[in-house]
Amino acid sequence: MNDIVAMNNFAPLPGFPGGGASASLSRRAKAAIVVRLLLNEGAEIPLEELPDEAQVALTQQMGAMRTVDRDTLTAVVDEFAAELDKIGLSFPAGMAGALDALDGKISAHTAARLRKEAGVRQFGDPWGRLRELGPDRLLPVLQNESIEVAAVMLSKLPVSMAAELLGRIPGPQARKITYAVSLTNAVTPDAVDRIGLSLAMQLDAQPARAFDEDPVERVGAILNSSTTLTRDDVLTGLDETDQGFANAVRKAIFTFGNIPSRIATRDIPRVLREVDQAKLVIALAGAEAAGFAASRDFVLENMSGRMADQLREDMESAGKVKPADAEAAMSDVVDVIRQMEAAGDLLLTVEEDEED
Repeated sequence: MNDIVAMNNFAPLPGFPGGGASASLSRRAKAAIVVRLLLNEGAEIPLEELPDEAQVALTQQMGAMRTVDRDTLTAVVDEFAAELDKIGLSFPAGMAGALDALDGKISAHTAARLRKEAGVRQFGDPWGRLRELGPDRLLPVLQNESIEVAAVMLSKLPVSMAAELLGRIPGPQARKITYAVSLTNAVTPDAVDRIGLSLAMQLDAQPARAFDEDPVERVGAILNSSTTLTRDDVLTGLDETDQGFANAVRKAIFTFGNIPSRIATRDIPRVLREVDQAKLVIALAGAEAAGFAASRDFVLENMSGRMADQLREDMESAGKVKPADAEAAMSDVVDVIRQMEAAGDLLLTVEEDEED
């Protein structure tokens, strides 16, 4: 396919050296022969990427030709193949092609400045860009745009994506947009292109984020690794400043005390296989003093009786555990659970009171 794409550099085809049956053919005729042959073979040729003038000239030439004998066809193909063999490296045509090739390799600020200076539009096919963004990014646009724009947007998206978006907006708005789809027959291709370009620019104009996770996830991750005293103190302060944010952070936090409510009983044995036995003993031995007796009992009740008895003996042998040691051991257990969740090996449930 790379050789086919390289045809952009041969429209119209340059004159090839040498003679033979194709020596008297024009460059335009040679291009028409090669394109016709490739189309006959079922090749996907990106002719739409050629300049409009080249597309017109090629079409006119193909309309003016009738038949080509086998010797001439062989000679043209040989010349074309020889010319392709000489190519060591090809570059995208123009500033637009260069910017597309360097997309993601140079800074967004530099790319935007170059596009503005060169008068290059940011998207070749804005609808292709929009389809890549997915429903989550497109939903706010669908909710905030006019009914007419929303109808065009749904009409240009894949059916499955359009159906998902339609199901995520209020019924009255969904019905209005659905009806508006029936009125889109008169919309011109230029208007659809302008709408797509406007939507794509609107979405890509959003400031770049310095962090991959949102603030709730970042604070939750920090507090997960903090001591109980620090975590409780911070959450109390957040309650006073922004209770909504504090509640969201609580949902993102997983502590040793959340084990009974957020881990399925059947998953406890799998978790325990990953936890260091010595740390588990210390965590369970210090759980009651830390206020997590329910978590200790939940763990012991959801393993084999023999293993539970052995752990109880080990906990008794450990004696009174220092609070700092118990805190560190419980933190290690939680870290293992979080790692299993991140790897997709464990699904943490949501507490019922958190869903309300």
